[in-house]
Amino acid sequence: MFVEERRKKIFNTLRSQGQATVTSLARQYGVTKETIRSDLTQLEASGLVQRCHGGAMIVEHVVKPLSWQTMGLNVSALMQELVSKNQDFLYKDKGHPVSGKVCVLGSFSVDIIAVVDHFPLEGELLMAKENRFGPGGKGANQALAASRAGGNVHFIAKVGCDHFSTYAHDHLVSSGIDSFTLYQSSTVPTGSAMTYFSQETHSNITAVYLGANITITQEEIDAVLLYLRDTDILLIQGEINVEAQLKAVKFAHSVGTQIIFNPAPYSNEAKMIYPYVDYIIPNKIEAQKWSGIEISDLASAKKAMKNIAGPEKKKVILNLGKKGCLVFDGSIFQHLPALPSVMVDAMGAGDAFNGSLAAELAKGSQLIDAVNYALAFTAVFVEHEGVSNMPTHEKVTRRLEMHHGN
Repeated sequence: MFVEERRKKIFNTLRSQGQATVTSLARQYGVTKETIRSDLTQLEASGLVQRCHGGAMIVEHVVKPLSWQTMGLNVSALMQELVSKNQDFLYKDKGHPVSGKVCVLGSFSVDIIAVVDHFPLEGELLMAKENRFGPGGKGANQALAASRAGGNVHFIAKVGCDHFSTYAHDHLVSSGIDSFTLYQSSTVPTGSAMTYFSQETHSNITAVYLGANITITQEEIDAVLLYLRDTDILLIQGEINVEAQLKAVKFAHSVGTQIIFNPAPYSNEAKMIYPYVDYIIPNKIEAQKWSGIEISDLASAKKAMKNIAGPEKKKVILNLGKKGCLVFDGSIFQHLPALPSVMVDAMGAGDAFNGSLAAELAKGSQLIDAVNYALAFTAVFVEHEGVSNMPTHEKVTRRLEMHHGN
């Protein structure tokens, strides 16, 4: 039996039994205990199993199909093999209710942030007050927000084969997200973003290199169809290739999964996604680009939103930042103001809103209640520094209680 074949069989044994001893595995596969220990070491390095006294067990947290070919195990191929057999491929949770599942298909990037007094003029050399380095990408940010908001989250993304990909893996393992699928490209690097954050305006300008995020293949989407089926909400953004988006939303739509589309950044290809989604959540700039209508007041905002809602009258939530949200449920409009907050760092506020909204909708909340929750989540989020510093569900509910008590 070849090494890779044996390791696949060992993994399947652990998956079916939960755990096994080195002695029993050596007897089952007719090899020495030393060989089994070597196999388990490689499986553990791949993030598939966890060593325990005298043997190993399946990881409680996640299966990560990173195709680490140097480890002698093509985990992506293994996952596709299991999915093709229609097996429920380790959608582990941490005690969340059965409802409230959110699948986020999106980007991971490494953010490099320069904090400056003001945005630079053309040709101007600025001294940064501070440089930050951290995990980002709309997909990763929104997945983290959904998880902190109490959702049972599975995140799907793609990175390169570089130092940033290791950083991505370690971040997701420690993030508390229930499970994730992280693919690797052997030819394209991990996505990255350069951001200027202005202390003068508390706003930011960002240039994104999407890298491996836009190389997700049809086969890689095929391998995660079970997650798209076994979820309450699929949340997507504009930072991955449209071919992957289309395959995912067509399947999710066909099985009745509710789909949220955050068209950020906006591209003309976004309208290809329109027939399959249930909710569209743009900000002002994205709404203007989608509709071709300049938004200058409430009337023009409603006109733009009706254009985006289109003939199928999709639900549209226009994120207006400090001014809250304008919600169109397919028939009527409702403006919901932002909750009071002490602004510290607004970068990632849209991701905080989208992820927390997805979690609430997945748990069965009505649209207006879910939007109010997301506004409270965002209000707490912007009072802290860093896009990964998402608040907990408990902090958000306390903020809502305080707000309603006033």
